[in-house]
Amino acid sequence: MVRSDLVKPVEGGPLLTRLLLPRGVALRFYLLTLFEAQCRLAVGGQWENVLPLAGPGSWSDLIAVDGAYDAKSETYMRGTRGGRAAEDLRSRQVQGALRTLEEVGRENLDQALVEVPRGARGQRLYASFRLMKESGRGSHQSPDIYTVPANHWHPSKTVTIPAAFFLNGWVQVLTPSEVATWLALRVLSKWAPDKHQESGVFLYGDARKEKFGLRRDAWEDGCQRLLDFGLIRRPMKDGESAAPLTPNDWLMALAEPEPRERYEPHRYQLTDQGLDQDAVEVCRRELTLRQRVLDRRAEEARRASSTA
Repeated sequence: MVRSDLVKPVEGGPLLTRLLLPRGVALRFYLLTLFEAQCRLAVGGQWENVLPLAGPGSWSDLIAVDGAYDAKSETYMRGTRGGRAAEDLRSRQVQGALRTLEEVGRENLDQALVEVPRGARGQRLYASFRLMKESGRGSHQSPDIYTVPANHWHPSKTVTIPAAFFLNGWVQVLTPSEVATWLALRVLSKWAPDKHQESGVFLYGDARKEKFGLRRDAWEDGCQRLLDFGLIRRPMKDGESAAPLTPNDWLMALAEPEPRERYEPHRYQLTDQGLDQDAVEVCRRELTLRQRVLDRRAEEARRASSTA
């Protein structure tokens, strides 16, 4: 679980949305550090670093990063530029994540999500970083070191994240904006549990931007991807079946997307059972289906041009 402070509106926008970067693994790394702490410590336990930065059993080992693909060997991270190995790349990504998490508080140091001490010459001592609470380091001289929260019934306190989100790889494959969209839906479902169960929850306009700092395109794209992955669904109407979609259904949905109603917001329900799927396998399936759709459209275009 995370404290709701991570998604609350603050000066400069929610801390979460400052981590929605197209490159880097800052949000992924921060969520993994919280999960590691909650697996190791009891409620109220204060975080202290027990893992090295790199090497076997390190923070770098917990992060999946994009590596260069070598077409000749059909493998990743072989013969990369500069001779860097995959382990070195992961270590650099972790260091970059720590810089980003610290610089979240660049305008307001109270909001930094980690502290990285400096050496005698001013160099960052990444291996000695300290994890802050979801609201940042705070304004006191002693920083607000992360402590494990108790699950609270009120949505302004905590948001629950099922362990399967981490254990089945979803934290590794979802983009930052998809994670932010998913967390926003979790907050909404906790604010209005009955409405979520009956007809779904929605978010648009000023509430989306002011409360969660999400642009319309990020929200709509995030919801579509979460639908594709089976992590959310649109509420079923009376008489509709909850049976899972077949591959042919997926193809039809991709080829002929459902038209939108102009002013009616889409409502969604979380389907946490979708987290029990292997994230990599689901993504592989989606990529395969999308490629089949593109191939079919290309073939139809070729036939149309040949008969013109």
